[in-house]
Amino acid sequence: MSRFKTSAGALALAIATIAGPALAEYPEKPVEFVVPWPPGDLEDVLTRMIAEDFATAYDVPTAVVNKPGGGGGPFPGAIEVATAPADGYTVGSFIIAIPVVGPQIGIPELNPDPFIPLGNFLTYPFVIAAGANAPYDDINGLAAYAKENDVVLGHFGAPLVPTQVTFGLAKELGFAYASDAAFDALDCNTLASGDVDVINTTLQLILPCLDSVKVLASIGSERIPLTPDAPTVAELAPDLNVALWNGLFVHKDTPQDVQDKIIAVAQKTVMSERAQALAAETGASVYWQPAAEVADQIKTDIDTLNGIETMLSE
Repeated sequence: MSRFKTSAGALALAIATIAGPALAEYPEKPVEFVVPWPPGDLEDVLTRMIAEDFATAYDVPTAVVNKPGGGGGPFPGAIEVATAPADGYTVGSFIIAIPVVGPQIGIPELNPDPFIPLGNFLTYPFVIAAGANAPYDDINGLAAYAKENDVVLGHFGAPLVPTQVTFGLAKELGFAYASDAAFDALDCNTLASGDVDVINTTLQLILPCLDSVKVLASIGSERIPLTPDAPTVAELAPDLNVALWNGLFVHKDTPQDVQDKIIAVAQKTVMSERAQALAAETGASVYWQPAAEVADQIKTDIDTLNGIETMLSE
């Protein structure tokens, strides 16, 4: 062997030693999808579909980790994603509040916003509902009753968008809730227990008792097919028009090729027959909104929420 070949080989070995082992192609270990709510609601069900398809597509284990905030909303789960390495192995399945509200409420890990959207995949059928025995049948009846009686509201967290919209609608109709309380889950049992009089929640959580509750209004720009007689908040107060969406997010420093691999699976999953069947069954809107459009949506939603906060402070 010539002296030149020997020297070249030694140089290559030295470079490889300094550089370390070649980077493995993503994904090469388990991937976690963090849902900052208890199991069972639509974002959880759809995220599990995405995780299952991701495992099949890339032959790696996946897990959906439910991390509810104990009445404090979704922010503990968001912090977990924010503080994880920016390598695509921890993916957040987040509602509108995390990028819109999270940076504004004094949580250091969420300010400035550490996330980048991969895409939105769900608009919740979100409703304001009362128990079957409520002495009112619609939102105007609630307004009239609440002016003379104490009404307690249950919600997922005071700073969250649907709660702010619900407070805003009450102000527009000339009343205020006597008190309110945050819950991790707001379902048939919440109303049946009598702990609260009115809840704002996703339709999915009250589907089992839909025939025995009163849906007073829905939050969003279009009426929900399963509750066609309930007006939207946007119909009642156009300035409160906001859609309650859920999307996939990762840390903003996550490499683009890693983002692209997650997007490819998620987009295919949510447009599949099983995901669209779930949409038809629950009144949800299931789709894929690309990252750039989500970024624009977030800016619009921040402006809308600022307007609601101004209205509530007057």
